[in-house]
Amino acid sequence: MTRGNRALVAALFAAHMLLHAGLGLGREAPDLAVVAVLAGSRLLAVRWGAALGFLVGLGEDSVSMAAFGSNTLALTLAGAGGSWSREVFLGDSLPFTAVFLFVGKWLRDLLAWLVTEAGRQPFTKHLLIDTSIDALYVAAAGVALFVIFPYARTMALPERS
Repeated sequence: MTRGNRALVAALFAAHMLLHAGLGLGREAPDLAVVAVLAGSRLLAVRWGAALGFLVGLGEDSVSMAAFGSNTLALTLAGAGGSWSREVFLGDSLPFTAVFLFVGKWLRDLLAWLVTEAGRQPFTKHLLIDTSIDALYVAAAGVALFVIFPYARTMALPERS
């Protein structure tokens, strides 16, 4: 991962924290932490992708009063899965990136829902409706990011040597 890629991951996480914790937008803002972890982990080995997810999850859980640890676990597994996916899928198109971000966000929310007991909503409302809408929002935001900033698009493409 280049210095520019690390800076972009850090900027996405900082924007996520600013929008969610600083401004208190909640669901009105896209989950840029998931975009940072999934895009960054595509450039890393599985253990480093998991470490990236762990660090971002800890940062996200540091501002959560209800379910400490669920975001850390979910993003750690998302980071490991994102790194592993580059061995299976060679994503070089915007449709692949959109599907990758959609599935990654949906699975991350599923994992967080499974381990969280505080204020758990019913499966159908939370995962089939709310999470699907959130995942579409994250996929659209991620694709828009990759279209607006061409340098960011190189993050979704694994470097093969």
